[in-house]
Amino acid sequence: MWLFGFGLVYLRRMALDGIRMPDGCYADGTWELKMHVTDLHRDVSLRVTGEIHIGGVMLKLVEKLDVKKDWSDHALWWEKKKTWLLKTHWTLDKYGIQADARLLFTPQHKLLRLQLPNMKHMKVKVNFSDRVFKAVSDICKTFNIRHPEEASLLRKPRDPKKKKKKLEEAEEEALELDGPLLTPGSASEIIYIGPVKGSIYSSPGLYSKTMTPTYDSRDGSPLSPTTAWFGDSPLSEGNPSILAVSQPITSPDILAKLYKPQSLLDKAKINQGWLDSSRSLMEQDVKENEVLLLRFKYHSFFDLNPKYDAIRVNQLYEQAKWAILLEEIECTEEEMMMFAALQYHINKLSIMSSDNHMNNSENEVDEVDAALSDLEITLEGGKTSNTLGDITSIPELADYVKVFKPKKLTLKGYKLYWCTFKDITISCYKSKEEAHGTPSLQMNLRGCEVTPDVNISGQKFNIKLLIPVADGMNEIWLRCDAEKQYAHWMAACRLASKGKTMADSSYNLEVQNILSFLKMQHMNPDPQFIAEPAVTNDINSECLVSPRYLKKYKNKQPGYIRDLISARILEAHQNVAQMSLIEAKMRFIQAWQSLPEFGITHFLAKFQGGKKDELIGITYNRLIRMDASTGDAIKTWRFANMKQWNVNWEIKMVTVEFADEPSLAFICAEVDCKVVHEFIGGYIFLSTRAKDQNESLDEEMFYKLTSGWV
Repeated sequence: MWLFGFGLVYLRRMALDGIRMPDGCYADGTWELKMHVTDLHRDVSLRVTGEIHIGGVMLKLVEKLDVKKDWSDHALWWEKKKTWLLKTHWTLDKYGIQADARLLFTPQHKLLRLQLPNMKHMKVKVNFSDRVFKAVSDICKTFNIRHPEEASLLRKPRDPKKKKKKLEEAEEEALELDGPLLTPGSASEIIYIGPVKGSIYSSPGLYSKTMTPTYDSRDGSPLSPTTAWFGDSPLSEGNPSILAVSQPITSPDILAKLYKPQSLLDKAKINQGWLDSSRSLMEQDVKENEVLLLRFKYHSFFDLNPKYDAIRVNQLYEQAKWAILLEEIECTEEEMMMFAALQYHINKLSIMSSDNHMNNSENEVDEVDAALSDLEITLEGGKTSNTLGDITSIPELADYVKVFKPKKLTLKGYKLYWCTFKDITISCYKSKEEAHGTPSLQMNLRGCEVTPDVNISGQKFNIKLLIPVADGMNEIWLRCDAEKQYAHWMAACRLASKGKTMADSSYNLEVQNILSFLKMQHMNPDPQFIAEPAVTNDINSECLVSPRYLKKYKNKQPGYIRDLISARILEAHQNVAQMSLIEAKMRFIQAWQSLPEFGITHFLAKFQGGKKDELIGITYNRLIRMDASTGDAIKTWRFANMKQWNVNWEIKMVTVEFADEPSLAFICAEVDCKVVHEFIGGYIFLSTRAKDQNESLDEEMFYKLTSGWV
């Protein structure tokens, strides 16, 4: 009897099968799911119900295709909702997929054209279904770059002066000229193609502190990591360390073709292009073979160690070099000549070190370790000194310093005061004898902006202080008489702005770094110094300085300009000529960090109560309200004083609450407020890193601080 009943049900279903209802579903409860297989350029329809899970859909699809192929990397992508269907145990009903949906069956790993900080392009196979944060981590592991949390992907800025077609042609030309191209064979295998000898390099992605040093102890040139890690393996035959080698700019035409921001607003527009780290590439409309920029997004370089970071150091140097040459960051003419001299020195040593330097003794490595110990850059910009000194008392400064408090319609008139610097406070007295009385002027420097104003040749050593008050910032200028005095007062001001005193272990190192930075800007005091023509011809000066400084001599003959600038570069080169290759790169990075505009990421914003668009600047430890036309700081807020921040996603408003200050609120203009929110949360996330921690990243904590809704 039960067989008869089963037969009736079966016959009823057979009768209903094929009868289509007005809503597109069939009478038996099934409906057609339309899919496109990207590899085969083929459309396929499957009869499904809402109860079938995603894994079952893919299984039925592969069976229907009947093509012998490895489909393990494929997944379903819902175009309309811009969503990967990666939870294979979820049903179609749970995802909300109905008959009007169109799905793509496509590989998760796709080719991406990456422009590295050194402006070289490489093809990399990246997981388009991973969140960008995870994708960047995988890319950095492949390239053996530690601390990938500092990097991210940026869309290529468009030059409004160039037509789109010409811009695309220039990109293609750059790809051919720049090379080398990189095509990964697997997640950890890459192939170099181009002017460099092809090689395969498998990066284990290990960040061990006991890793074999990857630089040469004599001149800092990179060693091949494959030799260190794989010994006599066939992988060691190539030279995969090309990413640790700096290649000189060969023609000024390369500089001329690249986009240069003309104003702070242009810089703010570039920052609109940062990808959302909490979403995948496909979710952000990134196409296969699209060009994206891999850049160090957060200017907080943790545990930068030449022993393990040959590639990271070189790519940081390259990002700094191009930022200066493309005028993305301001510097004085003396600083420009110092940067040019370091570039010239690095280019020379890079060419000289192209030979194999594998036979080095342990003693040489130890000597270089000692020489570079003070060059390691940490979150606070330095490494603790071995000598702690007397920690029971806080050091103080006391000296005659010229002080100026500008007022409207007045010329700069400095007054000489006896100034004492105790804790984080400067007290100014009319004379040394009155130092025990009431000061004429007193300044608490916590949270202030500290900006250098130095001209070595003019013997000008000024410190500009913007001190926060209830209604904005008070401007105070200090003028020192000599380099040594300036270095001590500037170091003390920088620490005080962070709420630290001169008892902090980084104070002496900060003083030495400032003195070193000033020393590199010194020109040869000998007026008889004349560069040999043969030597100046060896310098391609037009590729070592930014176009702005070439324009100063626009009325002169080209040959005269080249010789003049080359002579100045050679003068500055004498201060760095004894440096090793790795030391010169580290000094360049350190000098870049010393520039007043370093590490400020600008965004256009309208502040609550404000009548016009202004700029919000975000750095590793503070927020800065800035004038959009001049870049002057109007008000500063420190992260250390922050209680919480919130985002109203509907009106794009960011609100920040502080412990002892009124809250800050601004609306993001021309940029998704998610980008601004991620910068704030990202810097707070980076501030939690410590050397004694496990080196694995807490991804979930990053997403909690930056994504807002995950």
